[in-house]
Amino acid sequence: MDRLLQSIKIEINQNIYLKDPQSSDLGKKIIEHSIIMIQELGFENFTFKKLGVQISSNESSIYRYFENKHKLLLYLTSWYWGWLEYQLVFSTNSIQNNTEKLKTAIEVITREIEEDSSFSYINEVLLNKIIIAEYSKSYLTKEVDKENKEGYFVIYKRLADRLSKMIKSVNPNYSFPTSLASTLLEGSLHQYFLRDHFTSLTECKRSNSVTVYFTDLVFNSLNT
Repeated sequence: MDRLLQSIKIEINQNIYLKDPQSSDLGKKIIEHSIIMIQELGFENFTFKKLGVQISSNESSIYRYFENKHKLLLYLTSWYWGWLEYQLVFSTNSIQNNTEKLKTAIEVITREIEEDSSFSYINEVLLNKIIIAEYSKSYLTKEVDKENKEGYFVIYKRLADRLSKMIKSVNPNYSFPTSLASTLLEGSLHQYFLRDHFTSLTECKRSNSVTVYFTDLVFNSLNT
């Protein structure tokens, strides 16, 4: 099983990058250290020049992989959602009961992230922190409609669709399965942000409280 998981590759839209960073040691090094640096510096203060110094490589070599740091952020967020999707599929595939499958899906989406040894060059814990803090910067841009048409957000939308179908399977008469699915994805990130920065605005402060909250929210919405 471990060998099977280690052979998994998260496929990212080819328009996001110039050269697939998963295809070379340098590319993987760019991804590994960009995650560390964005988490440390914040996306605004992160630059390819600083990354080049960190990995002892010319800045120009990074531009062979990514046109700019916005495309790099799109890559990282796409990879994260693709990784979460594989976690979701792996965890729910053998569950036959629709209610239990949805409960497991909510847990996968909302639980605190642990590092996954299947991808040695990516620290999923740090990447999760970046997603919580920086994900909205990948789509709150003037180019969002153009990038959406080019498929930059297809993995995120596919994950939302999986959740929507699970919600619909529990209550076929529920009118807002896609809205609830996207609320689950975005809202779980927001609750972790509130927990870390605006603690007075959330009751989700214990280790599993975000999962408890969204399980309650989803199943009360479905009236089950």
